[in-house]
Amino acid sequence: MENSVNVLISGAGIGGPALAYWLRRAGFSVTVVERAPGLRPGGQAVDLRGAGRDVIARMGLMDRARAVSLDQRGLAFVNASGRITARMPADSFGGEGIVSEIEILRGDLAQLLHDATLPDVEYLFDDTITRLDQDADGVDVTFEKAAPRRFDLVVGADGSHSVVRALAFGPEQQHVRPLDLYTAWFTVTEPVQLDGWFQLHNTPGGLVASARPGRIPGEIKAGLSFRSKPISYDRGDTTAQQDLIERRFAGAGWEVPRLVRAMRDADDFFFDSMSQVRLDRWSRGRVVLLGDAGYCPSPLTGLGTSLALVGAYVLAGELAEARGDHRTALGNYDRVMRPYVEQAQELPPGGAGGYAPSSALAIRLRDLSMRAMNHWPMHNIMAAQFAKAGNVTLPDYPRLSPAARSGSVH
Repeated sequence: MENSVNVLISGAGIGGPALAYWLRRAGFSVTVVERAPGLRPGGQAVDLRGAGRDVIARMGLMDRARAVSLDQRGLAFVNASGRITARMPADSFGGEGIVSEIEILRGDLAQLLHDATLPDVEYLFDDTITRLDQDADGVDVTFEKAAPRRFDLVVGADGSHSVVRALAFGPEQQHVRPLDLYTAWFTVTEPVQLDGWFQLHNTPGGLVASARPGRIPGEIKAGLSFRSKPISYDRGDTTAQQDLIERRFAGAGWEVPRLVRAMRDADDFFFDSMSQVRLDRWSRGRVVLLGDAGYCPSPLTGLGTSLALVGAYVLAGELAEARGDHRTALGNYDRVMRPYVEQAQELPPGGAGGYAPSSALAIRLRDLSMRAMNHWPMHNIMAAQFAKAGNVTLPDYPRLSPAARSGSVH
């Protein structure tokens, strides 16, 4: 392998290790830097659906993904007393419904992808990028802890609050569009009677509480969301965030009091706004964005994982076919991915209001529409939404085949 292309990827979540896998298959030299001290375990469930599922199959990881997938009956909406008011089984819409046929904890999928890259990929945990300096031939990268290094290409796969995007494309507020929704995710070990369903409860005022079975018996994955205009909060102050959640959900029914109590003891509590990331271009020189860093669709769409997996495959494939010519490769990456991303970023019917209705009447109407899912016209409307996950033709990249090993710089 001559003139090996040296790529730095920021982020060891889903898109980063997936890209590292494909780049190594093409013969590139890959380093991944991750701010966390190690892989983040557990987390909430993500969907393997549509073209994203096809990418996992092309990686030869489908059997292992199924082995750690969640056993769930589907989505059920419940009232304050816990009675189910509407439901969508997991096999609805060919297994591509709100709860898809294959759902897996984010941490389990990240571990699966990470393990598939070993021992050929270098990982720098507990570190982050602090400066990028580009010239015509490469990028000089300054890290918080590691010594400065030079790379041919830098990829930001570091989420909607991307450090790479901020350094290369400008402040976050220029690219992130809030949906006026905030969510806390955490794990609960107290018993909650779910009967295998992902249960979701709405309270007037735009409050949403949810709980679903985890992979480990007795483990519950919980969420507490509320609608609000943009608010200021300290992203590093977990206690203040939990105080905010407790105030917002005071007096709510169903299992909310139990979930709020358990939230205080959760060691994986995470709070953030729901937003979309939109840019006219995903690359600047030798810096390019992948997944949520470049085109987060928001959790409301259920397509973030598919976009990250497909984006990783396409970006690696175009770089490999262009033999490292980043100008050609990044232009083709945009051309292939842009239509898929634009469809995926279209919110489901009702948008934030459909997920978090603001009034009792709106909640009843939403439940009525859910019960009508198997009938025209709602069935056709929702089928079109779920079909977006597969609305892209995955190119065949010969240089990503196991026998191919190339990556010369131009």
